[in-house]
Amino acid sequence: MRNNIFHKVYIKPFAWAFIIAMSMSCGDALKPDLSDTPTSGNLNVSADESFAPLMTAEAETFMALYKNAKINMHYKTETEAINDLMNDSVKVIISGKDITPEQEAFFKEKKARARSVKVAIDALALITGRDNPDSLITMTQLKEIFHGNITNWNQISSSNKNGDIAVVFDRSGSSNVRYLKEKFLPAGQFPANCFALNSNKEVMEYVKNKPNAIGIIGVGWISDSNDTTAMSFLNDIRVMLVKNEESSEYTDYYKPFQAYIALKQYPLTRDVFLINRESRNGLGTGFASFVAGDQGQRLVRLKGLLPATMPVRIVKTGN
Repeated sequence: MRNNIFHKVYIKPFAWAFIIAMSMSCGDALKPDLSDTPTSGNLNVSADESFAPLMTAEAETFMALYKNAKINMHYKTETEAINDLMNDSVKVIISGKDITPEQEAFFKEKKARARSVKVAIDALALITGRDNPDSLITMTQLKEIFHGNITNWNQISSSNKNGDIAVVFDRSGSSNVRYLKEKFLPAGQFPANCFALNSNKEVMEYVKNKPNAIGIIGVGWISDSNDTTAMSFLNDIRVMLVKNEESSEYTDYYKPFQAYIALKQYPLTRDVFLINRESRNGLGTGFASFVAGDQGQRLVRLKGLLPATMPVRIVKTGN
C-alpha cells in the first residue's frame, strides 16, 4: 500500500469543483486568506517550454474568468521545472513525465504532499524544410539516425541530394530530448549530428532555412489552426509522416494529428502532467481544477493535443 503522504491522483473535474466549493463555503472562522484562494492570488508555474502554446492559453483563459488571479508562467526545461518543484521554488509545474519513485521518496522524507494530474496527451512532431523532397520516415530509420548508422539523406531516399542529416532539438534538459533519449538511446548518447538550440521556435526557424535538417518540436507549436504564428511556420516547413513497423495493425505513415494520436496510430506520443505540491486549497488547486476540468480540456482539444479527461469524437469518412 502506498504511503498517504504522497499519492498520485487522477481526479475528475467535478471532484475538483467540489474541493473548491468546500474551501470557499467555510464560515468566517475558517475563511482562507483572500490573497490566495482557488480563484484569487498570485501563482508561479514552471513549465517545459514545449507546452507553452497550450499553457499560455490555459493561464490567460483562467485569468480572464477570475480577475483576482494572477498566473505567472515561467517556461524552461523540464529538468529546471522539476528542480523548482523539488526546491519548493514553485508549487505547480507542467511536465512531460510523472514523478519518479526517487522523487516520491524525497517528498515523503520532507513530509510534503504532491498531487499529479494527467491533463493531456501530446506528441513530438518531426519537421523538415519545404525544399526537402522527403517527408516520410520510419521508426527504424529514426532509431538508426540516433544510433549514428544513418547519417545522409540518400540513405533515406537514393534521390535525395540534401547531404548529411542534422537533427535539432529545443534545449538540453527538455522533455523532448529526454523522451527521445529514453526511447531510442537509453544507454547511450546522441551522435555528433544531433544538437540543441534554445527553444521550439528556434528549431522551426533553423529548419526552414536548412534543407538537410530534421527538427523535433512539441506538436502544440504547429497544431492550432487559429494561431497565426503556427500557421505562418507551416508555410515554411513540412511535418513528416512517421511509420511504426512494430505495429501489425497500423502499417501506414501518419502525421501527429489529434485523431491519429487518439487512435494510437502516431507513435511518438507522451502524457502531460500538472504536478501540484500546494499544502492547502489555494490558487494552485484552483488552476489544476480548471486545466483538468471541462473548460481547460476544451482548450487542450483546440490546441491540437488530446484531452486527458474528456472524450474526443473521431469521425471516419470514406471506405
